[in-house]
Parts: sequence; C-alpha cells; structure tokens
Amino acid sequence: MEARTETGDWQRFASRFTDLEQNIERVIQGKSREVRLVLAGLIAEGHILIEDVPGVGKTMLAKALARSIDCSFRRIQFTPDLLPTDITGVNVFSQERGDFEFRPGAIFANIVLADEINRASPKTQSALLECMEERQVTIDAETYHLGAPFMVIATQNPIELEGTYPLPEAQLDRFMMRIAIGYPAKDVETEILATHGVASTLNDLEPVTDAPGVGELIHQARLVHVSPTIRQYIVDVVEATRKHPDVYLGASPRASIMLLRASRATAAAEQRDYVIPDDVKSLTEPVLTHRVIITADAVMSGRSVGSILQELLAEVPVPVGGKA
Repeated sequence: MEARTETGDWQRFASRFTDLEQNIERVIQGKSREVRLVLAGLIAEGHILIEDVPGVGKTMLAKALARSIDCSFRRIQFTPDLLPTDITGVNVFSQERGDFEFRPGAIFANIVLADEINRASPKTQSALLECMEERQVTIDAETYHLGAPFMVIATQNPIELEGTYPLPEAQLDRFMMRIAIGYPAKDVETEILATHGVASTLNDLEPVTDAPGVGELIHQARLVHVSPTIRQYIVDVVEATRKHPDVYLGASPRASIMLLRASRATAAAEQRDYVIPDDVKSLTEPVLTHRVIITADAVMSGRSVGSILQELLAEVPVPVGGKA
C-alpha cells in the first residue's frame, strides 16, 4: 500500500482552486468544465493544447488564467518567419564586456501562450520540445532552467490548413491535454451580448494567487493517494488503446503518467486525498485523444477517437474499492 506522508488541508486546496476558477469565469462564461481542465493541467504540471474554431475564446482563456496568477506571462504569436531563437533566446556579443551574454527568449516566463502554434515551421515548433519536457533550455552547450511554475498553453484552429504545419506526434505527446472550448450555449451567448461593455473584462481581472501559491497547490496535489488498483486501471485503459483493431497508434507510457497526474489534481480539487475511477474516466478523453491515431478504414467509416475511447471505457473493468 502506498504510504501517505501528509494529509494536507484539502478543503483549503479546493477553496483556492475555486477562487481561481471563479476569477477566470468572470470573463469565460458557461465553460466551467474547460476552465477546470486547464487549472488541473496547471496544478498537474502539464501543458494544454486548445484546439477550436476562431472566436470562441481560446486566447482569452489563456490570458484570463495568466491574469489570475501574479506571475510572469509571455505571449508568442507563432508565424512562418518566427525563429527558434525568438523562443529560446540567443547569445549576443557584448562590446562592453568583450564577451557573449545570453538574452532570454519569450519562453522564460511562468505562463507562456503559444498562439496559433501550427503557423510556425517544424524547426521552430521543435524549439519547444526540451522546454516543455525538461523545463530547461540549452543554448551553445549551456543549460538554463525555467522558472516554476511553468506552463505552455498553445492554441490552434483545426479547420485552417493554408499556411499551417501540423504538429508532429512527438510535439503533441508533450501536451498533457487537448481541449476544445466549443460554442457557448444559446442563453450564455445572449448573456454575453447583454453584458458586453458592462460586465468584467480581461483588464479588470485581479490576481487571486501568485507563483509560490501555485507551487503549494502543485506540491499538495502530489500527495494525493493513488491505490494500486487505480494505477492498474490507468494502465489497462491506456493499454486498451494499443490493442483496439481500429487504432493505428495507441497512447504512450507518457500518457499513463499524465493521466495519473491529472487525476491527482482533479481529486484534490474535489477535496479528496485519493483518486477514484471517475477521476480517471473524466480525464481519459482530454488526455488521450491527441495521442491516439485511428486507422484509415475507421476514419472512412465515420469513427472518431472520442467514440473509440468511450467504447474502451465501457469495456475496461472498473476497480471497486480503489481508495485502499
């Protein structure tokens, strides 16, 4: 049985999580689930890819999160002429010192918004690989560590193909979750129009925590207990994606780790110090969808990754008494 070194104040954790959630929802209305997923990704030390059509609030969500935390924020507008050094930084010769000095790139921030990430060339996209996985940057054999917390929120439009470069599988696998915001409900959109120019705007948001505060939440989420049966359930779900006949490429072992970490953050947000199967099930789609490639025949027959994952969740036995 996994040892529990601390119990933690889970009620206080949930209260601080709710403060962040409510602050963001002042400008992102009617999208509670998506906001909670992004916050879970932050606390689980993951990165988020927001993929949806233009105008639904992808960039606004990322900015609202950054404004809710008193920490450094950078926005990188990805374009075809963006260079890797614009992201990571570059060594520049200083005439005053007579030596090279490092000038940090835009990646040196706590929260980084990679806007329209698929508009940059593959060479530029690959500059994020080391940053996202190892939280460091290597320039001319020198390694520079990034701050904590560190999170990349990337956005892209799924329907725009001209002038874009699809993210390779290695890049997609670095993202803990891929989410879609979707159109607002009819009544919510009506409310948005009614309060436009009157209700809270992005500039009105005040921070409700800071970088050390987020660090405390991250530390506490690591203490959430995951029983052996729940760990086995996570592995069973991920393993099932590799054996399904309609799947060409299943989820990687990194997917299991991401699912575990996200489940811990979700459980803590629900004032629990242990993970239950429902935590895993609720996160399976956002964590695994972008890691699974289905066969051409499955695509031609109208199947989707989401429907296959729902089938797998229905087939994989759910553990009972997973708290032990």
